[in-house]
Amino acid sequence: MSSAAPDLRPILIAGPTASGKSGLALRLAETMPAVILNADALQVYDGWRVLTARPSQADEARAPHRLYGHVPVRETHSAGRWLREAGAEIAAARAQGRTPIVVGGTGLYFAALTEGLAEIPETPPEVRAAAEARLAELGLEGFAEELAGIDPAAHARLDLRNPRRVMRAWEAFQVAGRPLSELQAATPPPLAPLGEVRALRLTPKRETLYAGIERRFEQMLAGGALEEARAALDWQDASPSAMKAIGAGELMAHLRGEMTLAQAREAAVQATRRYAKRQLTWMRNRLGAWPAAQSPQEGFERLR
Repeated sequence: MSSAAPDLRPILIAGPTASGKSGLALRLAETMPAVILNADALQVYDGWRVLTARPSQADEARAPHRLYGHVPVRETHSAGRWLREAGAEIAAARAQGRTPIVVGGTGLYFAALTEGLAEIPETPPEVRAAAEARLAELGLEGFAEELAGIDPAAHARLDLRNPRRVMRAWEAFQVAGRPLSELQAATPPPLAPLGEVRALRLTPKRETLYAGIERRFEQMLAGGALEEARAALDWQDASPSAMKAIGAGELMAHLRGEMTLAQAREAAVQATRRYAKRQLTWMRNRLGAWPAAQSPQEGFERLR
């Protein structure tokens, strides 16, 4: 009797920082032929391991890991680039008879994977500067009225009180020569529709999550986070997106003598808690149709 064919549907595990996602992914990967794919916008950078809680080298030896630490800190990463890379890695894993396990805390990456992503060009620095100048000249209301003239559909549905949203629509027209609404309407089909994957959203209780955040930051300090932040002080051309590692700014401020280590630790823990809260809210709003589990153990029982 032949054995059953392996289930090669991608497994998607989303959740806030410190919720146990990576441990769950590794535990699953050790029960089947699998490849773990990163879906965290900060774990892609080569300069951060400890402060972004990237899997350790020992963990990486236990199962194949992809899209971790492969982007130089001087480069700006994007959801579009991640989607192209993830699509290629998912296809490669399945061609090898391995189940792709996509895990991370960047909800936009999962939305792009399961819903599709509009092909909107990156905004060059000179166009961003022009948008900021135009906003300063016209004010938000006047700038929004200018957008109405070039993209009435975007103007009708955008939150016009959010200057970044208005700027992005204005910039898209300047770069692509087409309205943002038109670019979004041409969104290609998703690479992994929700009906063709096994998805899970970790939703730990807040007190459990916050305790985990504090405990993990202590482990980061013991594991070399301060040394990692000290090395980052010498980065001359790091991209702004690479410098968003939670806790890095606080530890670098301590190293510059601007606060004590205890103050830096407390500030970093508070910043991480706020970040986790935003992640939970975003995922509840955008990934609310996904099955949820309060703990990695519950998630393991659902997915194995």
